[in-house]
Amino acid sequence: MATKILTEHINVPGIETFDVYRKHGGYTAVEKALKTMTPDAIVEEVKKAGVRGRGGAGFPMGMKWSFLAKPEGVPRYLVCNADESEPGTFKDHYLMKMIPHLLIEGMIVSSYALGANKSFIYVRGELMYVIHILEKAIAEAKAKGFLGKNILGSGYDLELVVQPGGGAYICGEETALLESLEGKRGNPRNKPPFPAVKGLYQSPTVVNNVESIATTSWIVNNGGDAYAAIGIGRSTGTKLISASGHIRKPGVYEIELGVPVEDFIFADEWCGGIRPGHKFKALVAGGSSVPILPSNLALTLANGEKRLMSYESLSDGGFATGTMLGSGGFIVFDETACIVRNTWNFSRFYHHESCGQCSPCREGTGWMEKVLHRIEYGHGHQQDIDLLVDVAKKIEGNTICPLGDAAAWPVASAIRHFRDEFQWHIDHPAEATQPGAVYRGEMALV
Repeated sequence: MATKILTEHINVPGIETFDVYRKHGGYTAVEKALKTMTPDAIVEEVKKAGVRGRGGAGFPMGMKWSFLAKPEGVPRYLVCNADESEPGTFKDHYLMKMIPHLLIEGMIVSSYALGANKSFIYVRGELMYVIHILEKAIAEAKAKGFLGKNILGSGYDLELVVQPGGGAYICGEETALLESLEGKRGNPRNKPPFPAVKGLYQSPTVVNNVESIATTSWIVNNGGDAYAAIGIGRSTGTKLISASGHIRKPGVYEIELGVPVEDFIFADEWCGGIRPGHKFKALVAGGSSVPILPSNLALTLANGEKRLMSYESLSDGGFATGTMLGSGGFIVFDETACIVRNTWNFSRFYHHESCGQCSPCREGTGWMEKVLHRIEYGHGHQQDIDLLVDVAKKIEGNTICPLGDAAAWPVASAIRHFRDEFQWHIDHPAEATQPGAVYRGEMALV
């Protein structure tokens, strides 16, 4: 049976309440941390665990914590990034809705480790009902003595605040999030200085994802070495995957990193295979911002080995034949999916969500959307495919934050792997614009 770190008790009736969560071992990590461990000892356990940021970047969390500046007389902050606006990703939403005290406990342990006495959970503005769930959980924890002044008689104080987001995808970028949290427009900041030195209110700040913070309770209770023993290589522990698209069983799954992609898609334990009567065409493995892969490359590495659900295996081959695990937004397409329409849809999103601060992103995302729109709707020109590649290249790596890259990579990869489909739209506009029309040429279907 696969190890469940985050979802072991998620379906227990009443687990969203303090009493039921406590009955199933909840808040024992807070007791252990505050009564028997120093903040530095917790940081060391997280470093040993090797847990990597689950929001998309995959940066080692313990290393990020160790960068936090500790000037005398200056407050430090922990901010939980619960914005989760990446198309195809919904696992943090699920976790907060179903078992909010898991995040609250993780926030307490992590805040203690970082020396933060005031911490924030920044939640996507559209999820007001989740915000109410978290606020109720915080009130319960405070009433039981796990938040507020002198927690469990340890001398440690913590105030935990839930802040609705500004309804902007860009606020998922950590510095834009901090700007929004300070009441300003959510524009990304130039770095350096990094948030670990000057973050919220110009004070040292750590920003971590919901799933990342939720793992800390298990690590404190079981040890970093036990966590590192799960998974494969540097992809340690478990990962929540938001599975959607043309599969039999969409949903949120917790997997041990290292499961073959083929098993995850086709095994009854997880996605249950492609919907009946259809075949696997393409995969977006880590949310809309990562490169799309055709089915053959999604399942197999260039050397013929099976591709695994891990940071290293999914990125094997670079962007030529690989992709990224990202936030775990796993979108599966069958042969009825139009790659051109899908790419245009993603581009519409990134154009709409660009903050407009950097001209390559502000202008480039608009041009990609316009060119893809005319290809999709039968007005494409022969030079449009190469034009899209050129625009994507001019955006990538030329912006303050990664939103430009996130907009460019889906377009570049779709053309790299499905160029024939784009060409078909240009060569056969009358056919391509018929309702339900899709390219039926040479495709790698599984």
